[in-house]
Amino acid sequence: MSLWTWSKVVRRIAVQAGVERFSTHTTRHLCLTDLARMGWEVHAIATFAGHQHTDSTMRYIHLSGRDLAERFARGMEHIHAQRVALLSAGAEGAGGPR
Repeated sequence: MSLWTWSKVVRRIAVQAGVERFSTHTTRHLCLTDLARMGWEVHAIATFAGHQHTDSTMRYIHLSGRDLAERFARGMEHIHAQRVALLSAGAEGAGGPR
């Protein structure tokens, strides 16, 4: 079965199921978005997808506000931990706590 035939079959099933916006391309968007959620770098996702430019890849990645908020929170936790470690090391180097 050709890709075109498969796409038409999936499209017909989606329409019959009342899911008008679903196609074989929908799964491509979902896959690339899932890779981004797992922390893959956009260049790696582009390579995986066969895109020459990351601009093309970015059209496929659909992160929600929740995804972005969670990623931001994890990043801030990491930054906070680094700062605490640096401050602790600086206090120990200055003779430690008094």
